[in-house]
Amino acid sequence: MSEPINVFQATRKHSKTGNLTFLSTQVAQWQKLTKMIQPLLPQPEQWQVVCYQSGVLTITGENQAMISQLGYLQKPYISQLSQLEPLKDLHKIQARLRVKSQKISEPSQPSRSINTETQNMLRHAADFVSDPKLSQALLRLASNKKE
Repeated sequence: MSEPINVFQATRKHSKTGNLTFLSTQVAQWQKLTKMIQPLLPQPEQWQVVCYQSGVLTITGENQAMISQLGYLQKPYISQLSQLEPLKDLHKIQARLRVKSQKISEPSQPSRSINTETQNMLRHAADFVSDPKLSQALLRLASNKKE
């Protein structure tokens, strides 16, 4: 078996760790790989390459079902992706869940009142509960009192 080639090797020796130029080059290479593999992987998902080293491609997605599908059907995807020149030594795909980016917004105000039917149900439930603290909490909830 041939020695695996690391696609993201530095083109020159760096005296400092964390060299911004080298990291920018790596990210650009991952973005190119992402564009190459995107149409070949399960859809609809926005896959993102986060690493390719020693024949192991690590990608992320936001949909757990798509990630699981890729895991179960890894062999056909490996054979298809390994036909691409940069991934010719590919032998394993690691798919990880990527947390969706969330915009920070103002907290929404909770509803101020509970309808009458729900209040009655909470009061009846409080009568049947043997735990006094839980019963009291249900009655407080039914009356919409704030602590």
